[in-house]
Amino acid sequence: MAVRQGRAKERPVGRNKAPVRNADSMRTVLRAAGTWALLFCASLAAYLPALHGDLLWDDNMHVTRADLRSLHGLWRIWFDLGATQQYYPLLHSAFWLEHRFWGDATLYYHLINVALHAASACLVVMIVRRLSLPGAWLAGFVFALHPVSVEAVAWISEQKSALSGVLYLAAALTYLHFDRTRRKSQYFLALGLFVLALMSKTVTATLPAVLLVVFWWQRGRLAWKRDVLPLLPWFAAGASAGLFTAWVERTPRLIGAQGPEYALTLIDRLLLAGRVPWFYASKVLWPSNLMFVYPRWKIDSGAWVQYLFPLGMAAVALAFGLLARKNRGPLAAFLIFTGTLFPALGFFNVYPFRYSYVADHFQYLAALAIIVPVASGLTVLARRIGVRRWGTWGALALSALLATTLGAATWRQSGAYRDYETLFRVTMARNPGSALVHNNLGTMLMLKPDGIPEALAEFEEAVRLKPDSPELRVNLGLALAQMPGRLPDAIAEYQTALRADPNFYAAHLNLGLALMSIPGRTRDAVAEYQASLRIDPGVPEVHYELAYALAQIPGRVPEAIIECQKMLLLKPDDEPGRQLLTSLLAFQNPK
Repeated sequence: MAVRQGRAKERPVGRNKAPVRNADSMRTVLRAAGTWALLFCASLAAYLPALHGDLLWDDNMHVTRADLRSLHGLWRIWFDLGATQQYYPLLHSAFWLEHRFWGDATLYYHLINVALHAASACLVVMIVRRLSLPGAWLAGFVFALHPVSVEAVAWISEQKSALSGVLYLAAALTYLHFDRTRRKSQYFLALGLFVLALMSKTVTATLPAVLLVVFWWQRGRLAWKRDVLPLLPWFAAGASAGLFTAWVERTPRLIGAQGPEYALTLIDRLLLAGRVPWFYASKVLWPSNLMFVYPRWKIDSGAWVQYLFPLGMAAVALAFGLLARKNRGPLAAFLIFTGTLFPALGFFNVYPFRYSYVADHFQYLAALAIIVPVASGLTVLARRIGVRRWGTWGALALSALLATTLGAATWRQSGAYRDYETLFRVTMARNPGSALVHNNLGTMLMLKPDGIPEALAEFEEAVRLKPDSPELRVNLGLALAQMPGRLPDAIAEYQTALRADPNFYAAHLNLGLALMSIPGRTRDAVAEYQASLRIDPGVPEVHYELAYALAQIPGRVPEAIIECQKMLLLKPDDEPGRQLLTSLLAFQNPK
């Protein structure tokens, strides 16, 4: 009986255990949910200055244009190469859908970018946990609040980085699940996410190589059937997308990343590839003096000091390789960092190389190869030293201090993205030797009612820094043409631009416009318009100007009508073109 009574007394105690466990589980869930919410709120707070920012630079080429806003426009996004600035159909489909919801209201585009970035930070936390590394939350917060990500988040055009980042990290996480379970459904889901990432930004093609490095780090060796074979389709998809994008970048009628600015020898490209990772690593570890456009380095294979960068990279790789016998982590991080940067190391031409070999958004994902190991290392250090001295709250306070410092730097940096003028004035203060920055600031000032004199000064400085640029000469001519008594100087600038590039259609067009304003130079203007159309017959405005000029010459009204009709074929809804055609037809066939 005594035994039975003892068991009877134990039953209530056993029944009371489940509610305790449920309460603990609920507290854990609420704590985790609160931390996820804090991550999103911290990201939003850090980017508050940019949320009401205007369209910048090429944003108008990414926010869906009027001719692409229909269902037929959506079809063109996918199947008409050249319909969008870059062939990233999923990205531009997202922009298309967003425009259907809120049109040109920039606030919502910024909110989407911040939400995508915060979602990527959450995925970073889950991936670090899946890899059983310490410091998952710290890594997520550092990534979310690091100022080196500002360009990829505060700039609407870089939704391609934010969107592709979510898909890239989701594919990585799903594949890590597949690696444990070997379920086909998880494999194909991961592959689908990877393909979607490629259709948002091709730099995500490095993911399969990153996964192999992770598996090598975990296991010390790679098995063909288990590790390599499943990723072969990924490598094929990534290589195909990368080669296609490289072709698009170089093709003149699409992006046109070729010419003197890209004329680098193999040695030059190796020197560049050796220097770029040092730059990016320094910006992750010490994010000071960040800027929208960095100075463009002069690559000189004859300068011995430039060989120190690739030699330093080789020395680091060798040191980490020797250390890998005891700890594979540093070498794995080095390989992931440089491998993720590979598309931007200089072996392939990309359009921004015209003005700089580096840009913060190029290392949006690569930075994780530094952030995650550093966060893990700091967490381990805090556990060994900090907790012993200051307790758990002390370690949390240090982590909060780091996150707050980074968040404050991000808040300050994102403020530069409020509007075009602010962005380029801030950039010019940090990079005064950039002709591009002076030119873009001048272009913006030209739009202000009283901005011509200041714009002229910016264009003159741009031409001084880069006197052989026909584009800068034409912009200087445009400013001069609007100043009293400076039309001859404007014509001289257009002519200088044409000597540098006889096939520059904009120089012919603007020279024609200038000549039209001089009595007796109409025929000369016609010749310039015709030269412009021989180079690019698809510009409706040139057909209009040619039609108007021909109409001023006796006996050439029929030619003017033809040009006007060509213009309306290219731009059917142009009201000035219709009015001109109506006037010309009435003149030719009076009642």
